[in-house]
Amino acid sequence: MQANQLQYFTVGGAAATTGAPRRLAYHEWSCQAADLRSVVLCVHGLSRQALDFNTLARTLCQRSRVIAVDVAGRGHSDWLADPMGYQIATYAGDLAAFVAHLKAQTPDVRIDWVGTSMGGLIGMALAAQPAVGLRRLVLNDVGPVIQWEALLRIGTYLGLNPSFDSEQSAVDYLATISSGFGPHTPEQWRALSLPLLRERDGRWWLHYDPAIAVPFKAMTASADEATARQIVQAGEAALWGLYDAIKAPTLLLRGEMSDLLTQATALEMTRRGPMAQLVTFAGVGHAPTLVADDQVAAVRDFLWSA
Repeated sequence: MQANQLQYFTVGGAAATTGAPRRLAYHEWSCQAADLRSVVLCVHGLSRQALDFNTLARTLCQRSRVIAVDVAGRGHSDWLADPMGYQIATYAGDLAAFVAHLKAQTPDVRIDWVGTSMGGLIGMALAAQPAVGLRRLVLNDVGPVIQWEALLRIGTYLGLNPSFDSEQSAVDYLATISSGFGPHTPEQWRALSLPLLRERDGRWWLHYDPAIAVPFKAMTASADEATARQIVQAGEAALWGLYDAIKAPTLLLRGEMSDLLTQATALEMTRRGPMAQLVTFAGVGHAPTLVADDQVAAVRDFLWSA
C-alpha cells in the first residue's frame, strides 16, 4: 500500500485569497494490485479534512485508487476570497470538475463516492446528475432533512478560531466538540485529531479558514427562529428532489444517537429515491468516523459487492 504525497488540482469559479489560481488538495492511496480504473472518492464533513479517511482508505486501496479531498477552505486547500462562497454549490462545482479530471485521465474509470455529513450532501448533488456518472454512493449520517438543533450545536463552535498552547490541549478540545463520534482509543483519537492542527509561532490552530462559518451563521442567525426554520425547510425540499433523482445504488450509514439524521428520515430514505440500504451503528452519534472495524466493513462490503 502506498499513501502518495499531498497533491493539488486547480479549479475555477470562486477566487482564492492568494489571488493565484485556486487549488484543491487531495491525498491518494493505492496498492500494487488495485484496479486503477476503479476510484473511491472520499469527501469529509463541515469542519474536517481528507485524512479522516486514512483508516478506510488502507482497506479500500486493496482494490481501488482511493482519493480523499480537502474541500475549499479546509486542510491544505486554498481559502476563498469571498466567505459567502463557502456553500454546497461551490463545493459541488469543484468536485464535479475533479470528477471530470479523473474521467479525462482514465476514460473508463468507475467512481464511487463516500461522503460524511457535508461530503454526503455534495455527493447527493453530483449523484443526481446522470452526466457525472457516479457508480455507487455512500452517505455517512446525512440526508435531505437536517435537524435544526444539530445546526445550532455546530454553530456553537464553528469558526471560533481558538488557539492552544500545546498540541495535547488542542486534541483535548477537539474531543469536547466531537463526542458524537463515539468511543475511540486514545491512539485512534490522536490520529483523527493531529491532521486538524497547524502549529504557528508556538501555538496550535485549527486547519480551516474560520470564515467557513460566515454563510452558516448567516442562515442560523436569521431575524427569528421561525424564519430560519423556513429557510431550512425550503432547502429540505430541494434536497429531497436531488435524492429522488439518484439512480446509483446507495448505502446510508447512521449513528444510532445522531442528532443530525433522525431514524425517521433514514427510514424514508430506504423507501424512496435510490432506496438506500441502511446500516446503523450503536453507541455512535453524528457522525461515524469510519475507523471502527464494523464501520469499515460496512463500506467495504457495499463497494466490493458490485
